[in-house]
Amino acid sequence: MRIRELDKETLREGFWNEPDKAREILQEQSRLNEAVSKWKRQINSLDDLVQLFEMASEEEDGQVQEEIKKDLERLSASVREDELKMMLGSEQDSMNAIMSIHAGAGGTEAQDWAEMLLRMYLRWAERKGFAATIIDYLPGDEAGVKSVTWTLRGEYAFGYAKAEIGIHRLVRISPFDAGARRHTSFASVFVYPEVDDRITIEIDEKDLRIDNVPVYRRRRAACQ
Repeated sequence: MRIRELDKETLREGFWNEPDKAREILQEQSRLNEAVSKWKRQINSLDDLVQLFEMASEEEDGQVQEEIKKDLERLSASVREDELKMMLGSEQDSMNAIMSIHAGAGGTEAQDWAEMLLRMYLRWAERKGFAATIIDYLPGDEAGVKSVTWTLRGEYAFGYAKAEIGIHRLVRISPFDAGARRHTSFASVFVYPEVDDRITIEIDEKDLRIDNVPVYRRRRAACQ
């Protein structure tokens, strides 16, 4: 079991000789312990709800049954969220994210669509409890935004946000067209994991190509 392996690793002599690696192990240990503890709490909650429902059914207490139903729905939503986290198993999924939106062709119409996407993502981040900080913002010519980049910090931020990568299209009657014609707008969304010092990149010398570029020195003309 991974938790037992981590427990043994933390008790190893010289564990703190590599502080960065030690902190990484402790973070993983804490995350896994919390996941197991939450799973146990969910099982206990389910057992309690089953017993309460049986008691309410015998007494034919409809109000208590409705309350139990609401509690069960909340528990079910919590379990589904944890199941989604289990599917986010890549190394980058648990990292913070950097998101950016770029308006496509279409001028003001596309720039307005890009700003609509930005507002949507910021509201979604707020509901998820993520901290969003805009780090670059280029406003549109008349309305909207040409491009915007922000950081998204929270548990599994990149794992949740990476599904938004791609080209997003909007078809609508343009509020900027006096003729009330239908317009199609495009905006691209990119999501990157916010890496830290734990990520190391090793480059093999055999993969390098070194070109010898001649350097020309400027000669000074001698004045007689």
